[in-house]
Amino acid sequence: MRPLRPWALVLGGLLCAWAGAGAAARSYPHSAVLDGAGAYRLLWGRRGSALALRLEVRTRGYVGFGLSASGGMASADIVVGGVERGQPYLQDYFTDENRVLKKDPQQDYHLEYAMENSTHTILAFSRELHTCDTNDKSITESTVRVIWAYHHKDMGEAGQNYHGSNRGTKSLRLLNPEREEVSSASLPYFDLTNKDVPVPDKDTTYWCQMFKIPVQHEKHHVTKVKPLIQKGHENLVHHILLYQCSSNLNDSVLDYGHECYHPNMPDSFLTCETVIFAWAIGGEGFTYPPHVGLSIGTAADPLFVLMEVHYDNPSETEGLIDNSGLRLIYTPILRKYDAGVIEAGLWVSLFHNIPPGMPEFVSEGHCTLECLEEALGAERPAGIQVFAVLLHAHLAGRAIRMRHFHNGEEQKLLAYDDEFDFNFQEFQYLNEERTILPGDNLVTECHYSTVDRIRMTWGGLSTRNEMCLSYLLYYPRINLTRCASIPDIMEQLQFIGVKEIYRPVRTWPFIIKSPKQYKNLSFMDAMNKFKWSRSEGLSYNQLVLKLPVNVRCSKTDNAEWSIQGMTALPPEIERPYKTEPVICSSSSCLSCGLFLTLLCIVYITANTIGNTGPFV
Repeated sequence: MRPLRPWALVLGGLLCAWAGAGAAARSYPHSAVLDGAGAYRLLWGRRGSALALRLEVRTRGYVGFGLSASGGMASADIVVGGVERGQPYLQDYFTDENRVLKKDPQQDYHLEYAMENSTHTILAFSRELHTCDTNDKSITESTVRVIWAYHHKDMGEAGQNYHGSNRGTKSLRLLNPEREEVSSASLPYFDLTNKDVPVPDKDTTYWCQMFKIPVQHEKHHVTKVKPLIQKGHENLVHHILLYQCSSNLNDSVLDYGHECYHPNMPDSFLTCETVIFAWAIGGEGFTYPPHVGLSIGTAADPLFVLMEVHYDNPSETEGLIDNSGLRLIYTPILRKYDAGVIEAGLWVSLFHNIPPGMPEFVSEGHCTLECLEEALGAERPAGIQVFAVLLHAHLAGRAIRMRHFHNGEEQKLLAYDDEFDFNFQEFQYLNEERTILPGDNLVTECHYSTVDRIRMTWGGLSTRNEMCLSYLLYYPRINLTRCASIPDIMEQLQFIGVKEIYRPVRTWPFIIKSPKQYKNLSFMDAMNKFKWSRSEGLSYNQLVLKLPVNVRCSKTDNAEWSIQGMTALPPEIERPYKTEPVICSSSSCLSCGLFLTLLCIVYITANTIGNTGPFV
């Protein structure tokens, strides 16, 4: 090969440096460290119909990155790249159900920049969100289970070197819209944290602690809430809810915490019904939009708050002491609107149940038109603006959708997560704020799988029980805190042949009187005794979705709207939900970036990178 002329090397170096600087300066609004050692950093951002990614990995070997439905290697969409002897490479792969790695005949990951120094490899590349390639995984607003790996050697002619323990998975939301965040470094804050809580050696504990908001007598806005999870307790603390309590309490309630939902729980805890913030496992801090804040400091704002922490301790470990909680960052510079929270979905109760052995079972919780008609009609006829949603379920949850109906017509989904991950639950910012009007319907639709269970799954507090909830962040704040429903239990029991229960009801769960095979059994035992098949489970599911529901429509301070306790029919809706058609695009060629990449390759080949100093 004829050696390159000096001017060509100079031109190649300048163009390569320019391309590299452009890739480095390109906007990547999101980032995450994927491993515990800080060796693998991912940066990303959306660019129109494509996703741009940058990997910064502490290795001089190959780097692997992928998208997986399960978080494992089976049936995954994978890209592998690196710099070998000065030559950048990037290949699109996929794996079959047996985890066999195969080169994708349609190469959809496009290299934009590659660099290797004495410690790190950097790769910048992009891919269309929807590629028309059956071997690729579409990138949507749902949770994405990212898989990663790296090795100290490059991919050789003999195939890949096994990555060993340098691999892992992390759930992310790659299409979460960018947030305009005002720097909070100089803003005041206060912490609400538990103090040396002894976590019981049992599966599930809900711990409640009362706090007094230190900001009083003058209105301020909370602009950001951050979780403060004790190191090593990331899997122990499952979620934290913050409730507003009665303003008539006094400081004596601050003296101690107590297990929530316990017969000996202090009466003061019962005054705390209004959720003002929610955090769940895997979530990061939440920043309010620039025009909205959580109001504190006035007579209408929370003075006493209850922090409820859900501890998930399935191994029943003894001797755990926890000091986790929340940090609230606030400002005296007021924003235009006060934020509110509405809890919507299925009221948590035993009336919500799922048969065993079901590959899919759908539950629906209704924020009914009757509740929204009354509450919004009285408080805000022009409607409220929803700007973020947290979708919440437990271990059997597989997908959750928040469906929105206006005048009986279905609107675009308010929020959804078709790849729900129990270990990653956070508020989703909406791409566009959504107006909810009097008379609208909101349906929280939860999909479950109980194929690995042999007994009924019940609505309840434990992570082995289930929930189907949505928390809506909205403005302006109105006097509506809960908009939910409970399905009719008697018609559910009629499905398994129950004819009569003992009345008056004096025990819970109540006892069945007839027929003989269920006599003197609780309704829970009767449901478990029934021989469930998949066909029976499917018929039961179809029945439950059509049953009348009991309306829950709550105000602050334990007050209720008049529709509370009434019976309503669920709306006539299309099932299953018809997803919007995806417009996919396949780019068979690289853009002008290819020319610069080739020049970089030529330049790097002629001047193999040596030790260029520490990675910054």
